[in-house]
Amino acid sequence: MIPASIRLIATLVLGTLAAPLEAGAQDGARVPRIGILQVTTPATAVHLLEAFKEGMRERGYVEGERVVFVARFGEGRSERVRKVAAELVRLKVDIIVTATDQAISAVKQQTRTIPIVMANSTDPVGTGFVASLARPGGNITGNSAMSPELSGKRLELLREIVPRLSRVAILWDPDIRGAVLDYRETEGSARSLRMQLPVHVAGGLTNRVDPTHRVRHEAARIPVDDGEPVPLGEARDLAPVRKDEGTHGRHEP
Repeated sequence: MIPASIRLIATLVLGTLAAPLEAGAQDGARVPRIGILQVTTPATAVHLLEAFKEGMRERGYVEGERVVFVARFGEGRSERVRKVAAELVRLKVDIIVTATDQAISAVKQQTRTIPIVMANSTDPVGTGFVASLARPGGNITGNSAMSPELSGKRLELLREIVPRLSRVAILWDPDIRGAVLDYRETEGSARSLRMQLPVHVAGGLTNRVDPTHRVRHEAARIPVDDGEPVPLGEARDLAPVRKDEGTHGRHEP
């Protein structure tokens, strides 16, 4: 079954490309090309890519017939994300679909004319991607995770699960603007709830939990935009006392 979020992105893409797609269907003109930028490897992203293609097929846009997909992968490396973002712009695709604040920023730096659809952004206003949610302006639209606004709610949820919760580990990347916004909100909420918030910095897309940091925490929290999805098992490694408690900005299998 296709996730509702994937269906939403397919709808946004079709809405953005409505005129070109209709023109191509009517007079045999060039079939529009949709650029897709994933920060991870093909193996990691294949299920998301296939779900998106299926969502497009549901709407009558079959690959190779009414639309062409041009997928590029960052392989978990920041410099490659920037490189493939520039490549998609040079290929003059009609629209670029991407997720994570780092990838969105990389594409935004390369073009102000090609429409960009955000499959996910922690805080598109706070990161400067759009002017406002009601009137985004520019060439960017898409989905907001509203992650900073929900940070306090996530801590409250953990407190409900573990009533005596007092220490929550947070794994984040300070180089990602959205993660910084998320952390600041989480930090403020932690003070209000009288929780300790040990921080574990994971700089770069591919870094993982440092084994030397696996101290005794009662729960773990990973912000929504961490570049490459972190398996929940690694989040649980931060909380060896109670391995069943933790929150993550999005779910990955």
